[in-house]
Amino acid sequence: MNAIATGTGGLPSLKGRVETEAALGALTWFRVGGPAEFLVKPQDAGDLAQFLGALPEDVIVTVIGAASNLIVRDGGIRGVVIRLARGFSKIEVEAEGIVCGAAALDATVAEHAAAAGLGGLEFLSGIPGSIGGAVAMNAGAYGSDVKTCLDWVEIVTRQGEERRLLAEDLHLSYRHSQLPPGAVVTRARLRAQPAEASLIAARMAEIRESRTKTQPVRARTGGSTFANPPGQKAWELIDAAGCRGLVRGAAQVSELHCNFLLNNGGATAADLEGLGEEVRRRVAAATGVTLEWEIKRIGQPSGRPEVVA
Repeated sequence: MNAIATGTGGLPSLKGRVETEAALGALTWFRVGGPAEFLVKPQDAGDLAQFLGALPEDVIVTVIGAASNLIVRDGGIRGVVIRLARGFSKIEVEAEGIVCGAAALDATVAEHAAAAGLGGLEFLSGIPGSIGGAVAMNAGAYGSDVKTCLDWVEIVTRQGEERRLLAEDLHLSYRHSQLPPGAVVTRARLRAQPAEASLIAARMAEIRESRTKTQPVRARTGGSTFANPPGQKAWELIDAAGCRGLVRGAAQVSELHCNFLLNNGGATAADLEGLGEEVRRRVAAATGVTLEWEIKRIGQPSGRPEVVA
């Protein structure tokens, strides 16, 4: 049992908000998952730093952003769940870049850059989620990723220290960054270059059209489920294994893009995760390739873990 399991009296003081047994499902794009023991929404980076610095080391801390690529398991999350909100969403346009809070949505940052005549960030318009998560996983799409444009990132460590790291300090690679363990991204600067407004607008329109035609953008989904293996595409492997349209409970592999899982209404986190594991099993059996999850799965199962056939 962690040091705060008996109630909010054990939490350090906070200027922001604290909720106990807070529902998380409605915050995720899949709309599934159990509650957070404590959901903490700090006011700003200083508030977060003070809170983490005073929080006992044995308390488990989980950070969620826009929860666009996240499955929260049905048993919920013990300990403290931190969600950055309004105080971390500011976007500032500079001469050749954008400084943005971790809670700013990727698409919103792309729109601000476009309005300022800055190019190079159009790819963000095709990535669901927020900047903090984009940095943490080196998010990418449409021929670019965060590594190509990140100058620096500001973090708060698990010990409550506020730090600024250069992009090279993160050793960014495919869907991965080497942030210090337990660190929370609070702000980042992205490079951009002056460009013709018409060209920026055309590229963003192209990305929007491509997403609409090839991805289930209006469904309850979490984006790409599995990372692309080196030199291969996950969706092609899934299709080759006969998994397009596969169903488990109220969860389904998308017919439109089979690297997307769908909640068709009433799915549980166990339905979705179990379906994903079944896809991995079938792909491995058919192709010899073991797919790695790109969607994060956090929290505890409800009752006994589901057995995958």
